[in-house]
Amino acid sequence: MPRARNKVASRRRRRKILKQAKGYWGKRKNVYKFAKNAVEKGMLYQYRDRKVRKREFRRLWITRINAAARQNDTTYSKLMGALKKKDIEINRKVLADLAVRDPETFTAIVEEATA
Repeated sequence: MPRARNKVASRRRRRKILKQAKGYWGKRKNVYKFAKNAVEKGMLYQYRDRKVRKREFRRLWITRINAAARQNDTTYSKLMGALKKKDIEINRKVLADLAVRDPETFTAIVEEATA
């Protein structure tokens, strides 16, 4: 009796990897051995960079808030301390958006916090 190797599942597994490697350069896109390594490496970067993206956005928001705060004669750290002391709960994402799109509202928030 011949050995059963489950060709269907093996082929499907390989095809899945090759499909993920679409757009890669050279052998990385059409040779399973190379594609598998490239896809695994890509997935590691993908996992890592989902966390890095959050970090980078927080840095951007803080930079924007600081720039707008300095236009209102205060600093980022003083503003955040004042907001916390006054129990004004507004996150950095919204605060940065207000700083860019609606400076009058941002100024009102700064005045409310520092008053």
